[in-house]
Amino acid sequence: MDMAAYVQRVRTADRCFICAIVAGEPGFEHEVVFYDDGEHIAFLSRYPTVYGYALVTPKEHVEHIVRERDLDAYLRTQAVVHRVARAIEAVVEPERTYVASLGSQQGNRHLHWHIVPLPPGTPYEAQQLETMRTENGILDWSVERAEHLGERLSAALGPPL
Repeated sequence: MDMAAYVQRVRTADRCFICAIVAGEPGFEHEVVFYDDGEHIAFLSRYPTVYGYALVTPKEHVEHIVRERDLDAYLRTQAVVHRVARAIEAVVEPERTYVASLGSQQGNRHLHWHIVPLPPGTPYEAQQLETMRTENGILDWSVERAEHLGERLSAALGPPL
């Protein structure tokens, strides 16, 4: 992963990466979307640091969970985050599951949650935020492997509610 190129892209692109995925823009079709209820999507990380790393986001471009969403919209989003995390736990069987909303107004502004399943036996010093750091390495990944995992997660989720 070229971190400098990634930072440049997320800070200067005309459209955020999530809006590009939602729009089906070329170059983003490799992102495996395994859940879509019309309001939210869940997709596998393009740069997974652990097997099963996924993101959940509203499809609408939202930047502030508190300022731009009323309580009902917030709770609908959290219900999807919970449902997707449960499916990941069923498929991947992690030691623990981390859920974090990251991003900033300086890059990756579109509101999203990272769902990061901690592999069993991960040494303590490699857990928590260290588990998400791409600087520590990303998985050897292929579209076929991602699609297979996406199919398993989709099956564990069942149809959108």
